[in-house]
Amino acid sequence: DHIFEKVNPEMQKLGYECKCLGGGKIDHNSKDKKIRVFGLSTGYGKADHSVTVEILKKVYTDYEITWSDDKK
Repeated sequence: DHIFEKVNPEMQKLGYECKCLGGGKIDHNSKDKKIRVFGLSTGYGKADHSVTVEILKKVYTDYEITWSDDKK
């Protein structure tokens, strides 16, 4: 699912100009408190997963959060 294409029109209505810098997937395991960021978007390419992880760490402070360039 291309979330950016769903969210961008609403952001534009609020006066924001958005640009997608890449994509990927997030595997969230709430039971074990682990998040894994990986993969890429077929339409937008790979995002900088290290940036995504730093943002997630601010909210999920008690989680183990990792990233990789693995596709699965």
